[in-house]
Amino acid sequence: MANIKVTLKKSLIGRKENHIATAKSMGLRKIGDTSVQVKNAATEGKIALISYLVETEEV
Repeated sequence: MANIKVTLKKSLIGRKENHIATAKSMGLRKIGDTSVQVKNAATEGKIALISYLVETEEV
C-alpha cells in the first residue's frame, strides 16, 4: 500500500468541532505538524473533509 504525507497548513482555531477532531485523529495538532498515513478509503475521506486545512503528497 502507498502512504500519504499530510501536513497541517492552516490553524484549527474557529473551525467546526468535527474538522478539529478529524485533524487530531490524524495526529495534526499545530500548524506545520506532519504525519504519514496509509492510503485507504478512510484516510482519503478524512483528507477530503479537511482538504482546505492540509497539504498532501504521496510518499
